Amino acid sequence: MNSPLADLSPALESGLTQLGLSPALAPRLLDYLSLLERWNKTYNLTAIRDPREMLGKHLLDSLAMHAFVGDETLADLGTGPGLPGIPLAIAKPGLQVALVESNGKKARFLREAVRQLGLSNATVIESRAEAVDEPGQYDLITARALDRLAGIVRVGGHLLRPGGRLLAMKAARVDEEVAELPPGWRLQAVHPLTVPGLDAERHLVVVARES
Repeated sequence: MNSPLADLSPALESGLTQLGLSPALAPRLLDYLSLLERWNKTYNLTAIRDPREMLGKHLLDSLAMHAFVGDETLADLGTGPGLPGIPLAIAKPGLQVALVESNGKKARFLREAVRQLGLSNATVIESRAEAVDEPGQYDLITARALDRLAGIVRVGGHLLRPGGRLLAMKAARVDEEVAELPPGWRLQAVHPLTVPGLDAERHLVVVARES
């Protein structure tokens, strides 16, 4: 696809370089952004309308955690329009991503995005996270739209294998949320992150499921 958002390419390439990713990823990421912008006009998939704003708040924010994700299996819970799952699947071909979304309109968009982008390492599961019957099948779970750690663990913790990790992007440190974690879960690390073009505090909170 030849992206109509090609004028965003320099900013995206610069952001990718700052994150330690190849600027060669920019065309496919812009293809995704173009698709999202087009569908968003009809289906209201995200409150952010401006593609330039989407660049920082959606694409680069999602990719800021890439260094903590390997050739593993990841369930992205309540992924919405595919964030962070689709940008991560584009950037990490060895990562197997399950995009979990119960909203029918968003799931339709996800299937179309996976098809058009040729993402052989991404699948769409149209379901609430707690109803996904794949216990212990994933190395990683993430959930960008769910707010508190204990809530994510409650609805999606069953999907993680023993020793698996929850990766949660947070605006600030979460000592209070960590204290709410149920038995069998422990804070492994908190990594401060810098998102290019985003003037906001971001942390990646890593919570491990004990073996």
